[in-house]
Amino acid sequence: MTAKVVHPSSGRKSVVWAYVFWLFGGILGLHHFYLRRDRHAFIWWSTLGGFGVGWLGEVFRIPRYVRDANEDPQYIQELINRMRQYKKPPFSMNRFTGMLMVGYSWGQMMMLAIPPDEFWGLNLRYLNCLVPVVAALGVWTVGNIGREQGNLKWPLLAALATYPIRYYIYDETVWFTTMVVASALAFDTFSKEWRRTPPKKSHVLKRAAVLGVCACLYLSLWCGYLYFHGTITDSEGDEVPIYEAMHHFFTSPWWLDVKQCLLDTYQYAQHHGWYEVWKQIIDLSDPHGEQNAYKVLGLNVDASQQEITTAWRKLSRENHPDKVKDETLRRAAQERFMEIQQAYEILSNSKHRRNRRNKKDNTEPRKSERSEM
Repeated sequence: MTAKVVHPSSGRKSVVWAYVFWLFGGILGLHHFYLRRDRHAFIWWSTLGGFGVGWLGEVFRIPRYVRDANEDPQYIQELINRMRQYKKPPFSMNRFTGMLMVGYSWGQMMMLAIPPDEFWGLNLRYLNCLVPVVAALGVWTVGNIGREQGNLKWPLLAALATYPIRYYIYDETVWFTTMVVASALAFDTFSKEWRRTPPKKSHVLKRAAVLGVCACLYLSLWCGYLYFHGTITDSEGDEVPIYEAMHHFFTSPWWLDVKQCLLDTYQYAQHHGWYEVWKQIIDLSDPHGEQNAYKVLGLNVDASQQEITTAWRKLSRENHPDKVKDETLRRAAQERFMEIQQAYEILSNSKHRRNRRNKKDNTEPRKSERSEM
């Protein structure tokens, strides 16, 4: 019996970094991804660190994980001796419990993601046949972590064989637990074996892409669960199913107005370009505060500097705090007076910018007239 030994290279992993990733991202499996334990990383991500308990329990196992990732010669020799001692990996309560918990949670998510009623005229309840498949995948994924492996056939067959119990035992907890336990026992009894050679090392981008696809599939189950079974509470305390609320939202006047606005913006951009749309967005956002300043002084945007000064003097006299004798109203008068002064200052500072804009507006018609001639 032999095991492949690879000497440490520049890709050697650090215990310190492993603990750093464990502390700040371990609940999402970041330290396992760092140590190239991708299945373990995905399990931790989908269960938030093994429901929190597994993450805490790893504080003493990380050095062993690092030795395994670095293929430390002493660790490999210990592994070879263990393989010689045991024909197959011995029973581990931690791993078996992990298979039960992950298989149960994944299977439950699959069952809850299936719509209970017709969706777009389709009855999708036949997808319940995938529940034992997903539960067996959870068992199989946990069983293939680290130096142990096994095929999917036996846990899948066991899950499919025990799934019909649900039609005789209506207690969901009983029949679901029976199915997952049977799948885990089948894997541990018939599938489990030693992983004699380490998996091939893949590029980090490829590993991240594979985990990303798996994450999207898992999140789709959550989205299905929330969409078909989730509810929201309105202002009167009544619960409304999310799928009904979303349907009403997309038919509401507010959304129709927003949709029409987006469509008009797209059509305008097709004729004038996206840069022109961006300039209009900047102007409408009023970065200099000119639009609000005109509003404060009660003027139009085409007002001259003389009109601005006249309006400022008039409003300053009318809203001067010294004219207010009531102390309770004096503070409001002071705020209004300061608002008027600030508006005048903004428009006075932007005088040159308005002059350039007015000159541009006056010259554009002349250019168009010359082109017509």
